[in-house]
Amino acid sequence: MLRIALLWRARRALRKGGIAARKFMPVKTGAASNIIFWAVIGFLFLPLFVLVFYSFNSGRQAQWQGFSFTWYQKLFFSSPELWRAFMNSAIIAFGSALMATIIGTLAAVGTARYSFRLKNLVSTMSFIPMILPEIVVGVSLLIFFAGIGLKLGLVTVWIAHTTFNLPFVYLLVSARLEESDPSIIEAARDLGANEMQILFRVILPMALPGILSAFLTAVTLSLEDFVITFFVTGPGGTTLPLYIYSMIRFGVSPVINALSAIMVSATVLLIYPARNFLKVFAAR
Repeated sequence: MLRIALLWRARRALRKGGIAARKFMPVKTGAASNIIFWAVIGFLFLPLFVLVFYSFNSGRQAQWQGFSFTWYQKLFFSSPELWRAFMNSAIIAFGSALMATIIGTLAAVGTARYSFRLKNLVSTMSFIPMILPEIVVGVSLLIFFAGIGLKLGLVTVWIAHTTFNLPFVYLLVSARLEESDPSIIEAARDLGANEMQILFRVILPMALPGILSAFLTAVTLSLEDFVITFFVTGPGGTTLPLYIYSMIRFGVSPVINALSAIMVSATVLLIYPARNFLKVFAAR
């Protein structure tokens, strides 16, 4: 729900003139505000630092027993099932994010550029998968797949993840399109550009920051999903969250700490280039 509220707030801000066009005045903060800010930052990121720290612990317990790369060695050379689950998660995440981005972007362009009778209904209905509890979505998709006779596996997980990613992509791309200047499209049409040229040379380049943000959001949502995946997966469709859940019965291995540390490091290394690219592109 917090994710939905933040996305909705961002869309409202873009409707009122665009985040890129806003000028924020610097505000002096007091000691209380700084304390609250750093407390929130610590609450959010301290578990990550602890996780990375204990990935180098030589023992399995919470007590520090010495620095070691033991769990990284086991991760790379002795955990084939974990890597298989990780590869399943990566394939599903990027595949579903790509499909959701394509469909969601086209839907956002269609509702932004054209007027039709059910436009408001379509926009409203697109939020239903975001509002419904994940367990309801998972059970509904399971019943649907059973009804059409589709065997559960990676394909059904891919379809399910594409389904719940679509509203997020639609919302983010729509917000970007709503802040774009419509006079640019009119100028392109006056210069003789046809509809396909306007779409690929004007609209999509203007919406590219929103499209990239939507794609990365969809990848993140897919990688972390457990509930929906639990209902629609089958043999050979175990993802990383499901694999970690199955390990809880026997105790979570510190190998998970090593894998999580690598994923956190990769995210940090990728987020800054992506952020700088979006800032440079948005300023053009």
